[in-house]
Amino acid sequence: MARVGVLALQGDFAAHRRALASLGVETLEVRRSRQLAELDALVIPGGESTTLLRLLGHEPEWWPALEAFHRDGRPLLGTCAGLILLAKEVTGPAQRSFGFLDVTVARNAYGRQIDSFETTGRWEDGRPLEMVFIRAPRITRVGDDVDVLARHDDVPVLVRQGRVLGASFHPELTADPGVHRELRSLIRTPAVV
Repeated sequence: MARVGVLALQGDFAAHRRALASLGVETLEVRRSRQLAELDALVIPGGESTTLLRLLGHEPEWWPALEAFHRDGRPLLGTCAGLILLAKEVTGPAQRSFGFLDVTVARNAYGRQIDSFETTGRWEDGRPLEMVFIRAPRITRVGDDVDVLARHDDVPVLVRQGRVLGASFHPELTADPGVHRELRSLIRTPAVV
């Protein structure tokens, strides 16, 4: 059985675990970099991206461990702040990121906390997808090797590059299992080189 870790430093990691468990996926709360060795995939949840960077900085091994995890071709899903950390470029303001996903994201581009909203977007094939946006980043540029999987108001909100998924919204706060199902499917798919 595949084991998916959920970074449990900040954000609603418990909701991601519940969403994955509903799909029959074994999960683990990840608080130390050495735990990555036990995983087939990793979710980096929402929260506050600069706080997540600071918390990751408390253990110097995090950065090289996550880079090795990515190099090994193990799937990653970043939602909201997690997307920011996975992006190649961050604006509004600029900040450090891993660069695993060739996109540019603008932090908090959907507005402040009071501007949060629930909606239904669309997968690229037209199926509906439930979405919750909370101080969400906007994907402003998509690289040539990045596939847009879903949109809201014609703006990309769910993208994939190889085995790396990034979502502007919080799929763990909906009853829609689509995004977590997509992550699970990447565990069984050969790595895209």
